[in-house]
Amino acid sequence: MKPTDIKPPFDKESATLKVRMAENAWNTRDPNKVSLAYTENSVWRNRAEVFQGRDNIREFLERKWVKELDYRLIKELWAFTGNRIAVRFQYEWHDDGGQWYRAYGNEQWEFADTGLMQRREASINDLPINSNERRFHWDTPGPRPDNHSGLIDSPK
Repeated sequence: MKPTDIKPPFDKESATLKVRMAENAWNTRDPNKVSLAYTENSVWRNRAEVFQGRDNIREFLERKWVKELDYRLIKELWAFTGNRIAVRFQYEWHDDGGQWYRAYGNEQWEFADTGLMQRREASINDLPINSNERRFHWDTPGPRPDNHSGLIDSPK
């Protein structure tokens, strides 16, 4: 299934599927694959960075995954209406010194009629964790296994 196979307006089923498709794509850590879910002129705010365009998205993701090693992400649907979806997420990664982090965040997504995302705004906070505090354990890169708990089922 491609990002353009699910188009607005969203219902609960299509919004949930859209979120899981995004999670699976991001867990590939493939900037080219991930960037194809966004319009050519998509607008992004990620933490303090604001930029526009698929090429800039791809460059951002390349930088991100050089720094954020062994990245594993879980996204969950928070709310939806029309062509918008709100998501909460957590991901874990470590730096080149071996320090692990858990990132907590929220995203607001707006979609074009084509089903591609035309706007993404993300607020994210990182928390240093010990490796024994990790919650996300699956082979990477790759999707979260269906039997791995989501965020609602994860300890706080």
